[in-house]
Amino acid sequence: MMPLMQDDLATAVELHKAGRLDLAVGHYEAVLAHDPENAAALHLLGVLNHQRGDQGRAIELISRAITLRPSFPAFHANLAEAYRALGKFDRAAGCCRTALGLAPEFVQAMNNLGLALYDQGRYEEAAKQFRAALQREPRNAATHNNLGIVHRSQSRLDEALAEFRAAVDCDPDFAPARTNLGQMLVDSNQAAEALPHCREAVRLQPDRAELHHNLGNALRAVGQGLEARAAYLEAIRLNPKLVEAHRQLGLLLHRDGKFADAWPWLKQAAELAPDDPAGWEHLAELHDARDDFAEAANAWSRVVALTPRRPGPRVALGWALQEQAKLAEAGEQYRAAIEADPNWAAAHLNLGGLAEEMGDLSAAEASYREARRINPRFALPYARLATLLRGKLPEGDLAALEDRLADPDLPDPPRSHLLFALGQALDARGEFVRAAQCANQANALADLRNQREHRVYEPPEHERFVDRLLTAFDSEFFQRFSAAGSSTRRPVFVFGLPRSGTTLVEQILASHSSVFGAGELRLTRRTFEDIPSAVGRAGPPMDCVAELTADTIAAIADRHLANLAALDKGLGDRIVDKMPDNYLYLGLLAVLFPRATFIHCRRDLRDVAVSCWMTDFRSITWANNAGHLASRFAQYSRLMEHWRAVLPVDMLEVDYEQVVSDLPGVARRLVASCELEWEPQCVDFHRTARPIRTASVTQVRQPIYRRSVARWKHYESEFPELFSRLPVGNAAPALEPSL
Repeated sequence: MMPLMQDDLATAVELHKAGRLDLAVGHYEAVLAHDPENAAALHLLGVLNHQRGDQGRAIELISRAITLRPSFPAFHANLAEAYRALGKFDRAAGCCRTALGLAPEFVQAMNNLGLALYDQGRYEEAAKQFRAALQREPRNAATHNNLGIVHRSQSRLDEALAEFRAAVDCDPDFAPARTNLGQMLVDSNQAAEALPHCREAVRLQPDRAELHHNLGNALRAVGQGLEARAAYLEAIRLNPKLVEAHRQLGLLLHRDGKFADAWPWLKQAAELAPDDPAGWEHLAELHDARDDFAEAANAWSRVVALTPRRPGPRVALGWALQEQAKLAEAGEQYRAAIEADPNWAAAHLNLGGLAEEMGDLSAAEASYREARRINPRFALPYARLATLLRGKLPEGDLAALEDRLADPDLPDPPRSHLLFALGQALDARGEFVRAAQCANQANALADLRNQREHRVYEPPEHERFVDRLLTAFDSEFFQRFSAAGSSTRRPVFVFGLPRSGTTLVEQILASHSSVFGAGELRLTRRTFEDIPSAVGRAGPPMDCVAELTADTIAAIADRHLANLAALDKGLGDRIVDKMPDNYLYLGLLAVLFPRATFIHCRRDLRDVAVSCWMTDFRSITWANNAGHLASRFAQYSRLMEHWRAVLPVDMLEVDYEQVVSDLPGVARRLVASCELEWEPQCVDFHRTARPIRTASVTQVRQPIYRRSVARWKHYESEFPELFSRLPVGNAAPALEPSL
């Protein structure tokens, strides 16, 4: 070889070792321009192309080098790595065996053969190769690292940890061993020890995305969330297709309660690995947490398609469908889950909840009992059974519930559910002191759970929201849009505080032949949150209210009506949306539908407070803290005073106590407010067969009763703090019937 060519080759090798691959390419190509049959240059240029991900070019170049110098074992070993990168593991193993035939003691070939066998899932054979390599080079860090990877895949975790430690001991500057040791320590709940290793790995090889990802895992495990986010983001910058970095960043944001921020990362993780059910499952769980059940159902459907025999995803899909009132489809998923695994207790539990919603209380009871039989340690069946039967709960079932509560290892969330249920049963039996104790304990545990899950209610934040509602929806706003909304009379909005009688009022109306009861819809909130897109602006809805025009109001109303029509196919003369929280959005609803029926359900605030305090709500976090509950009631009272003063629509105010004392009279007023002819079956509302999915589901399946009026008196001495904080005045009825 000419001296100039030798210099070019030496320079290329030095640049290659230094990681300056673009410059190294030029020098290798200069050598080959003078000597196309320079086997060393062909081989090393092939290795460089392998490192850059161009495996086809790597195989071409290294194969040419082998043709020229077939007896060089390193050429065959490196060709194996190019084939392995393409997933051609048999070809890779063959190349390694050729190298070992030429040089039986060649450790690199042993390692590469072990890696090819590992990639085929042949773990014991791979481990045998790595052990053979270590007999020849006991201080080879790469081989210890590879053997550790095999042991980790075999769940031989202690042995894996020992091999990673040995690799770091052999070569403290070998970054792969550092990062694997760090990740292994994280997995072994030794994150504090893991963190320095992960940091050192990143320092040694700052351009490797996987090392930043593992550093993020260690930082997350020691509670340094912001630093973990930064590490995941750097991993994604270095490798935008690194699925796990997207996934872990999304999960971290989800756990921190940053649902909107988590969504794009979990979505990308799922789309980057569309055949991995875990990605769709994480995305589905995020949609569940955001109460976006349509999107959750789509994601759960992907999980079910990928894992059709797993019962858990089918139950989750069923729940997402049930939340959308797609009850038949939900039932199909629950039954399919039971077919896949008859002993999947959660499927029986949810099938019972579906039966309860449909009014088949005996079927609901049977399903709850079956779930409890299958898994006696599963707390929810005990709770659902007690809440369903209340005062009719048999003594044996009550004792079983209390035995479950006596378990010292019972976690807080199921303990909270059981305490709520026991409180309901004791209340129905007249054991009010014990019932109050259960409710207090249950709410304390639920409040802690809300804090841990970043579902904390912030009273000042809600008060600011109400402040902005008062300012934005003033008299001038309604004057400006007096003729902008729809002329339809179809919508009937029933609203008020939870447990104020909204379900009862809806059931009375839905007993009319011309009325469709749609239940608790999140539609109005979504319509409110869509204001920014309607006006073509970004930002929170309240910031965009001032941008509304007559045209956008008309368009929003049309879209809202279309969504309502999808629920009853547009067949009913009236459709009832009885979401209690719609009182927050009356300003928008009044301009969208000035001819709609607006029904405000009121009840003595002390009774509402007791009922909320004793109810195990799924999503009302303010009901678990006495101060939060009182603050919410105060803002409700304040806002309702405002609406009474400025709303340009008629609002029928119905007191729960009056419904109880004069059902026929109130029922006639309700029907008349909808401009419908009277139908006697509205008084027999409990006979109306329709799905009901609120905490009042069992109450409205029976005739009207009086025992919930002035219920607060049973707890006057038990909940003094709760009662002392409640607002007085407008929200309480003028008349309190006697017991």
